[in-house]
Amino acid sequence: MIELFDSEDSRAFRNKANILDFYDLVINQKKSEEFVAKFISPAYVQHNPLIADGPDALGKFFGQITRERAQARVVVHKIVAVGDYVWAHVNFLNLFNDDPNDTGIAGVDIYKMDADGRAVEHWDTLQLVGDPKNSAPWLAPNVPRANPNGMF
Repeated sequence: MIELFDSEDSRAFRNKANILDFYDLVINQKKSEEFVAKFISPAYVQHNPLIADGPDALGKFFGQITRERAQARVVVHKIVAVGDYVWAHVNFLNLFNDDPNDTGIAGVDIYKMDADGRAVEHWDTLQLVGDPKNSAPWLAPNVPRANPNGMF
């Protein structure tokens, strides 16, 4: 994982650590209902239309997924923190299927954090991840990759 942050900026360091802990506890360790309030503000605004605002909705969303999908997990590839903002490039695996060969969903998450280090706002962009022989499964099956710069 690549981490970029100003080591002299205590907010950036804390916020980066909190988002990494959020991914680990809430998704990888499947403890969303227990821990989501630790990382998410009661005033949380979610800009992803799949999930409602507030920590309870986020905990419920990931709680359902992690109960239904034993292999559900997230891999963080890059994380950047500056002041009250954290950006993360991640791969969500097995969120919507149990396929052991799932290539996942690439995500770029952007969090705005409050003075206590909890997320108050979140934006994301998501893209299905293919493989070299099936690079665009959302478009058509078996479209080969046109370049060697794959998603991950």
